[in-house]
Amino acid sequence: MLGRSLRLSGGHGSIGSLLSYFCKDWNRRSIASQVLPTLPVICETNSLNSYSTGDDYADVNWDELGFGLTQTDYMYVMRCSEDEKFSHGELTPYGNIQLSPSSGVLNYGQGLLEGLKAYRKQDGKLLLFRPEENALRMQIGAERLCMHAPSVDQFVNAVKQTVLANKRWIPPPGKGSLYIRPLLIGSGPLLGIAPAPDYTFLVYASPVGNYFKEGRAPINLLAEDRMHRSSPGGTGGIKTITNYAPVLKAQCEAKAKGFTDVLFLDSVKKANIEEASACNIFIIKDNVISTPDTQGTILSGVTRKSVIDIARTFGYQVEERPIPIEELMAADEVFCTGTAIVIAPVSSITYLGRRVHYNVGELSQKLYANLTGIQMGLLEDKMGWTVELE
Repeated sequence: MLGRSLRLSGGHGSIGSLLSYFCKDWNRRSIASQVLPTLPVICETNSLNSYSTGDDYADVNWDELGFGLTQTDYMYVMRCSEDEKFSHGELTPYGNIQLSPSSGVLNYGQGLLEGLKAYRKQDGKLLLFRPEENALRMQIGAERLCMHAPSVDQFVNAVKQTVLANKRWIPPPGKGSLYIRPLLIGSGPLLGIAPAPDYTFLVYASPVGNYFKEGRAPINLLAEDRMHRSSPGGTGGIKTITNYAPVLKAQCEAKAKGFTDVLFLDSVKKANIEEASACNIFIIKDNVISTPDTQGTILSGVTRKSVIDIARTFGYQVEERPIPIEELMAADEVFCTGTAIVIAPVSSITYLGRRVHYNVGELSQKLYANLTGIQMGLLEDKMGWTVELE
């Protein structure tokens, strides 16, 4: 892989020291018009032959692809200081970045992440799913954390460039997707608690398969009554990096007991369901679909939003409201949604030692088929959600 074969100066993988290596035949490549303006042309003996046609695949066993990090070729980087806006970014070979020990993200957790996917259609074209929604959510999170954020156009353009530069890592149709991880971090140094003096926006990608080891099999959740994911007035409603470390202990304990994941309750009454470690939850009772309203403690997922819209086009009543744990335990059907998991049916939920089993009904399967059909270009996108890349 090109990213692995490059030699980086400085020994620490500084982004500033990364070189982009391109051969003189680059202009003949179909992707050149998309990425060339941001990249210096430097001849190098390591050719991009495996990348030149745009149709070749990386050396990956696509049939055994799980949800783990696979290093790809390129990432996108853009920086700005506290007194300016983001303006110009560039693709660089994937590699380590250099941060001050006193950077805002390392000392005070000033950072946001996003997640979205690119799919390969049967005709070879590439699709993104609602990238502008991720861009807007990052802007909302940046305002909460006193950070500068890229514009929607800058965000989407960075994602497009990252996908096109890593095209050979996008799985064949039906074998998975390219998971894209945008990051916004306070990279500038400081000692006292304050917004960082400069910021870095970074996008990298990895091919992925199913999120859970069960694949598409129904999952089993443990409702956690001691530890909580977020609290009113906190940051549960934005996608800050600090939301995820607090769930690890509860998640590890649940997995040690054989559960797939943890479902968290509200931190005030400890009576209403909120979300799992990295996904939203829906219940179905008497053909009515319900999901917890976000209210600042629950992340407003892009998949969650899409599922609500699709269900309503099918004629279903969808309610966003507080849902007591007792109502969950009496539901007819339960499923979770998220970019990584898409739609995962729930087989059982255990709460205070009581385990309730659910049937995997037709509705969650219908929603899954419709959503993934749009995402993969198998169904007509009447919603205008997908962005096609040539």
